[in-house]
Amino acid sequence: MMAFSAIRPYHYVAIRVTNDFVYIEQLKPNSQINLGKYGSFHTNQILGRPYHLTFDILDKAEAEQQDGRELRIVSAAELHAATLLEEGDDAASGTPAESEDSPWLDSDKSNRDIVDDPTNQKLTMAEIEALKQDQSASTKELISKIMSSHAALDQKTAFSLAKYTLRKHRKYTKRFTVLPLDVAMLADWFMIQRDFSKIMEVRNETMGLIGCWANVHHAGNLPELDPCGRYLVVDDTGGLVVAAMAERMGILHPTNLGGASAPPEVTGKDDENEEDAPTQHKGNLHMSATSNAITLIHANQQPNLSLLRYFNYDYNTPTPSHPLYAHLRTLSWLQLLDPASDSACQEPEIIDVETLSSMKSNRRGTYFRKRRRWERVTKICDETRAGGFDGLVVASYTNPISILQHTVPLLSGGAQVVVYSRHIEPLAELADAYSTARRTAFLNTPEETRLDLVGQPGSDFPVDPTLLLVPTVHTSRARKWQVLPGRTHPVMTSRGGTEGYVFVASRVIPAKGHVAARGRPSRKKKQEQSTDESVAKRDEPSASTEVDITTSRKRKHEAAMEGEEAREAAADAPPKSAGSDIET
Repeated sequence: MMAFSAIRPYHYVAIRVTNDFVYIEQLKPNSQINLGKYGSFHTNQILGRPYHLTFDILDKAEAEQQDGRELRIVSAAELHAATLLEEGDDAASGTPAESEDSPWLDSDKSNRDIVDDPTNQKLTMAEIEALKQDQSASTKELISKIMSSHAALDQKTAFSLAKYTLRKHRKYTKRFTVLPLDVAMLADWFMIQRDFSKIMEVRNETMGLIGCWANVHHAGNLPELDPCGRYLVVDDTGGLVVAAMAERMGILHPTNLGGASAPPEVTGKDDENEEDAPTQHKGNLHMSATSNAITLIHANQQPNLSLLRYFNYDYNTPTPSHPLYAHLRTLSWLQLLDPASDSACQEPEIIDVETLSSMKSNRRGTYFRKRRRWERVTKICDETRAGGFDGLVVASYTNPISILQHTVPLLSGGAQVVVYSRHIEPLAELADAYSTARRTAFLNTPEETRLDLVGQPGSDFPVDPTLLLVPTVHTSRARKWQVLPGRTHPVMTSRGGTEGYVFVASRVIPAKGHVAARGRPSRKKKQEQSTDESVAKRDEPSASTEVDITTSRKRKHEAAMEGEEAREAAADAPPKSAGSDIET
């Protein structure tokens, strides 16, 4: 994963100003970034510097004193010198704050008599705008004049004065901080400042819940291991879920930050000579990775991965040096369910070598590109249909039952299934489809007609309930609270929206044949079993003695019968004559 150590050209960064508003900008060299009322600056003055530095945008007079530099790095001592919030905490706890600059502070004051009157500020808006346009006056002088012109400033309590001063500093101080742009920052930016419906209202805490339950992690780079770390994804958030998974797997940010920072220019000459280019390494081929790979299933002709551009990856013109170039695979639902009906899966016409040699270079290049595209799409379809994925993550507006009906059989045993939805009703229906009662009813049906009922209209089994185990639904929501004595409550200005819910289950392989359940016996059964065993051991000697006696009696009876038969045979034999023994 890329270490956010220095600001690089052509990378997106988050610029946070004093009022906590965030600008996301791409740092192109020799360009200018406009921060609205806070001013503007040239990007070359922050390139190569570390992240998390705070800069002051200097006025024209101050910039001339700094040899033309527009920015000034704010030291840590200056950042932590202001104790406005500490004064407010002291006032709230009953301890008066002492300050030489604020002689009007009084611990006995209250805000009961304070009336919000606009006429308390003696400076008009025109005069304040004139002070702001005055290049010779600094920001500190402007804030000092505004506060000194307030007629009711001496009536404010310490806490009220601290909030007022902090509000003026946030409004007029031209200061910003450069932060690295990661998935968490991008999600917060969309949730607070942009249209959060584009990302299905996926918050950071929900994103972490999805990554944890799906067990998304880097599976290693050992070539002797079987392909592992393969995840199946259905993403309708514009690529935010894919970016979060790629960040956990370490394939979101480019590791090579050398000269490959600038986006490459695609020209027709490169396309024409593409067939003459040297063979690339397998790891650099498009969608060639077999491990640590994300396979995205989309419903349109092209996937919607617009948010990946904030991480320097454009799906239409991908950069070969980016990790997602090889580790991100895409295919449509038609290619997954019926590849023969998709035009991209149909093999192009094969042209012999003699005809190719007589063709023009551009037509020959087009032929080779079509062949490579067909081979790539066919390989992705075959490997996806073969299954063996380690996890499934779904964040889509489509009914989750219809999605899991075709994707769960592609998972290997023990894989995790995670489905996100803004509302709980689709996930409750999904959990019922894989519930224990539904599984028991499915197993009680005749085995010959069992699978024919799955997915049929009006059937009680929209999916095979034996494929998933322990279906559960989770939710997580982080809220900011105002913590004051007697006034503790959630921040009333926080963004609303839906809660967001996550369905979690584990993929299992149904056993073949009869399964005998051996549960853990109760304590009473254990005692009865031990009593039976002791009685059996005690009766073992007597039982063996009885067996020996019976055997001896049987043998004596058989011997007596043999002796009686011998005597009867001797009595029936004719007597021998005396001459019969003499030889003639």
